[in-house]
Amino acid sequence: LYQDLIQVTRMSLSYIEPVYQALAGLRVDPATCTAWLMEVAHYRVLIERVIEQTERRVFHGEKVPAREKSFSLFEAHTDIIVKGSRDIQYGHKLNLMTGQSGLVLDVMIEAGNPADTERFLPMLNRHIQHYGKAPRQMAVDGGYASKDNLKEAKAKGVKDMAFHKKKGLKVEEMAKSDWVYRKLRNFRAGIEAGISYLKRCFGLRRCNWKGLEHFKAYVWSAVVTHNMVRLARLKPA
Repeated sequence: LYQDLIQVTRMSLSYIEPVYQALAGLRVDPATCTAWLMEVAHYRVLIERVIEQTERRVFHGEKVPAREKSFSLFEAHTDIIVKGSRDIQYGHKLNLMTGQSGLVLDVMIEAGNPADTERFLPMLNRHIQHYGKAPRQMAVDGGYASKDNLKEAKAKGVKDMAFHKKKGLKVEEMAKSDWVYRKLRNFRAGIEAGISYLKRCFGLRRCNWKGLEHFKAYVWSAVVTHNMVRLARLKPA
């Protein structure tokens, strides 16, 4: 079936090519022809990439790296997101940082599917750049845990650190007491509720705007709206 599909796709491309060459050779191109030429040039590259990755994966048994794949013809910027043993999803990974107030302090729209451990220090460095110093206490998901990340966080001024999953780290290495560690870990559980709130009430479950720049604008509009609502609720009577 893959062979038949690729054959039909290549045949369709062969029908388009003579028309494309003929229109591209015209001295005067109407606006409609120019738009069509641009559209063909855009989709032809993507279609050829899909054919190539299919041949490598299906016919040659090759494991094609995610960065070399196209996952959508209509949203070419789409990344593949795999978290543990959970189902594969498509879109872009977001890293969020929130404060005690519940406000979203920062969001990073990642490229590809980077490991959480690789994104901990960039997020911390952004926080320091924006606010002038590291937070006194931090609570993060277990995926960010590593000895190097803990060491760097302490060096940058974080007094108490709580990774949800210890991954070989001792509580006394992260926080000054078991009580502080539990408090921070419970705070992180509340962050999960905040993420759920962003998804359910502010549209972060699915973006309906087309294009990467519009995707970024959609994410930031959801975050800003969330913060405005949160600020209104925090304002004293």
